[in-house]
Amino acid sequence: MVNRMILNETAYFGKGAIQQIAAEVKKRSFQKGLVVTDKGLVAAGLVEKVTTILDKAELAYEIYDKILPNPTLEVVKQGVEVLSTSGADYILAIGGGSPIDTAKALGIIHTNPEYADIVSLEGEVKTQHPSLPILAVPTTSGTAAEVTINYVITDEKRNRKFVCVDPHDIPVCAFIDSEMMLGMPRALCAATGMDALTHAIEGYITKGAWELTDTLHLKAIEIISKALPHSVEGDLQAREEMALGQYMAGMGFSNVGLGLVHGMAHPLSAWYNVPHGVACASLLPIVMDYNKAYTGEKYRDIAAAMGIKDSRTAPIEEIRDKTVQAVQALGEKVGIPQTISELGAKSEDIEAIANDALQDVCTGGNPRPTNLEEITALYQAML
Repeated sequence: MVNRMILNETAYFGKGAIQQIAAEVKKRSFQKGLVVTDKGLVAAGLVEKVTTILDKAELAYEIYDKILPNPTLEVVKQGVEVLSTSGADYILAIGGGSPIDTAKALGIIHTNPEYADIVSLEGEVKTQHPSLPILAVPTTSGTAAEVTINYVITDEKRNRKFVCVDPHDIPVCAFIDSEMMLGMPRALCAATGMDALTHAIEGYITKGAWELTDTLHLKAIEIISKALPHSVEGDLQAREEMALGQYMAGMGFSNVGLGLVHGMAHPLSAWYNVPHGVACASLLPIVMDYNKAYTGEKYRDIAAAMGIKDSRTAPIEEIRDKTVQAVQALGEKVGIPQTISELGAKSEDIEAIANDALQDVCTGGNPRPTNLEEITALYQAML
């Protein structure tokens, strides 16, 4: 079997990493950038931290700040037009998953205009040309969009999210600067952090997992499970650790896929405009319990990474249950909703949502084969 690894050409880590942006732009001989971000980050002064660096280096740029949480087809279409008229020869994405995902869509469509309808990019599409170069500056410690080959767009008219998987969309350079993540409010820190844990756990048990990604995922689980509670409380060192842990999880899952947690979370986000990380975090324990008999000894490894007592000696059935309980307890500790009713889910929508989950590209990677009835039952159990 041949396994593939696709990563950024270059990535910088640590406080002050964004100071390397100007040097990277000049080294690559870029003439003008389109800064893709959202108005909240502009208002918070985070975008200015980056544009000040560009200004000092006398580098030209234009700002597109109309990105929304769960970016829509309309936002992408508007961004494509802005990019085409801007004269930019690279994109600088600043934000969480939404701005970086949008930047990927813009960059791909700019160089592959035959996909201007956007929806034809769903799934694993073999575009002909690499994206317009993207430099990515994450401001949340969870999505790992800066190192993945995936992006997610929302089709509001059809109440669905669709996942695009394309090696051509990965940012050429990422700047993982924990100082850009210090302003995250508690709820966002918790949601994105649990999303990162979901990436690591699903990536470890997914069908495509192999030794190299296993190493990344287990270390990410260790870092995230220990650092997340402190990060949520605003601890600076923990924010630094989360920045690394979430990136490691992204390095892994981007190359092997995910599973049913993400398959079920995408419809919840699309139907009720729920933040992606919250949806994943709420569903993670119940789907882990659903999958546990199909994971061999892997929950033992997850338990050891999380520091669960007797993880190497207790019977596997006991360890599986303890691992699920530990993940649920971590979610509760950082304030994650424990039912999907709290997210706005309605019983009359469940069948349609379950059908969307079954069709989601992530669901195919789940270690346990599933069907519409079982997904429906999982949603109903979470109401």
